[in-house]
Amino acid sequence: MFLNRIHLDLRCREVRRDLSDPYQLHSTLCRAFSEPEKKCTKGEFLWRHEPETDPAGYPRILIQSRTIPDWAAIGVKGWLAKADPAINLKDRLKLDAIRVGQRFRFRLRANPCVTRNGKRLGLLRLEEQETWLDRKGLQHGFSLPVLAPLNSAELSRGRADVRVSQEQMLRCNQRSGNAIHIFSVLYDGILTVTDTDRFRNALQTGIGHGKAMGLGLLSVVPIE
Repeated sequence: MFLNRIHLDLRCREVRRDLSDPYQLHSTLCRAFSEPEKKCTKGEFLWRHEPETDPAGYPRILIQSRTIPDWAAIGVKGWLAKADPAINLKDRLKLDAIRVGQRFRFRLRANPCVTRNGKRLGLLRLEEQETWLDRKGLQHGFSLPVLAPLNSAELSRGRADVRVSQEQMLRCNQRSGNAIHIFSVLYDGILTVTDTDRFRNALQTGIGHGKAMGLGLLSVVPIE
């Protein structure tokens, strides 16, 4: 499992197109992981458009993949400004040695949602978004800090050590012409491992829906 960080050049027309349509950006990234005219292997990589630019102002894309990509296969002159060396996450995170009770700082851009009458609906209220993440934690082997509010003002600020930001509706167009709208938020905070196997699986396969739109990648840094 490898972590790759690339920097895109906004002077390139194709970069501007890709950043405006996450589905198109996913399609472009696929070229680095598959042979020409062939589809990507399902689950080959997860990715996220980071909210921060690099010091030069270039947009940054984080990609977690099973194999090391070939960025030259993108085939668009000027698309890539810079690619950082790939990091072997198995070694960096010591995946085989993760233990119950271990704490990590995390980032996750995801689609908090609920299915009603066969339709997937985005959760717009902060409490619902936090509850969704709690449920995913139970499913994927981690827990989040519990806030013990002192008063109603504390409640309005949300829970301790978990920040929810960048609520936005992603709009994408599939090759078939179908338009996709998917609600997303960015979670940053601290988690504690409760089940090592489930947690490792979540790191490898992602969380929630919309992975082709840059959602679901759980990035972690150990605290202790």
